[in-house]
Amino acid sequence: MKSELCAEPIRAHCPCVSAHLGTMSMLPQTACVAWRGFPAGVLACVALLLATVSVCIVLSWWSFKLNFTKGEARSKLKQRMDKIIIWWTSSNRLMIKSLGLTNARVNWHNPAEIKPDQWYLVICNHQSWADILLLQTFLLNTIPPLKFFTKSQLIWIPFVGIAMYAFGFPYVKRVSRDQIRANPELRHVDRDNVFKACEGFNNHPTCILNFAEGTRFTAEKHQRQNSEYGHLLRPKAGGIDYVLQGMEGRLKHVVDVTIVYPNGVPTFWDFLQGKCKEVHIDIKQHPLPDFPNVKDTAARKATLAQWMRQIWLEKDQLIAKTLDA
Repeated sequence: MKSELCAEPIRAHCPCVSAHLGTMSMLPQTACVAWRGFPAGVLACVALLLATVSVCIVLSWWSFKLNFTKGEARSKLKQRMDKIIIWWTSSNRLMIKSLGLTNARVNWHNPAEIKPDQWYLVICNHQSWADILLLQTFLLNTIPPLKFFTKSQLIWIPFVGIAMYAFGFPYVKRVSRDQIRANPELRHVDRDNVFKACEGFNNHPTCILNFAEGTRFTAEKHQRQNSEYGHLLRPKAGGIDYVLQGMEGRLKHVVDVTIVYPNGVPTFWDFLQGKCKEVHIDIKQHPLPDFPNVKDTAARKATLAQWMRQIWLEKDQLIAKTLDA
């Protein structure tokens, strides 16, 4: 069954991509891939840099104003900020289309169930920085702009840090097990940081992106972890548990995205050079299960962990099937 609701926005803005429900389709590579190598990378970097700098200037000022804005005025300001982020994402999609950086096969299950005025938790496997650009591109205009928790260390990376702040991505200072053993009072620091960040999401439809593996997949990490999944690291349920608690029941559904690079995982620079010839993106929605009472921590975490393991098993099977096709 073909979904016009899903397919039309993507084709309208990016003719090289054809999205279908239940089937996958791709236009001939020669029709949409015009640039390869260093020239494409330079042009893509310049386009991305100009768009991001422009947006950061505006969003940084508005983010500062948020600290002194309350009530309806604060809500309207956040809506304006979201529109700026949507413009930035649209410009990135136009850049991908114009330079023909990749061919994408998108399989979207039941897109009509996705509502742009709802709260969603988005989960995805993570292999490359290109994942973020692809997620923003193919979820554009279907759900609210993505927000995700970032490591506090990223704030010191030139340009990246200010962009994350301007886009409203909350920084979370993670505490290691060794630090907790040395100082037990730090046990709830991660949870409290997530709760504080979620306060800003509760009054405005938001999509929170979580890479449940906690890091980018590599063969070395997979071997070190001795993961039971052939193409994935083990999912971590702790961060999702904190988000579900912090969102106070507003999250009812999960948008489950699986990204597969049949010709090998590209670095972000490889992607901008047009060396990612093909990418498969599978998007489906899951209702969140009824977790036990929030006070029953052990039972809630056990239910969440089992639910995540089942999703990851299906995701791993999908990746294997896609790679073998």
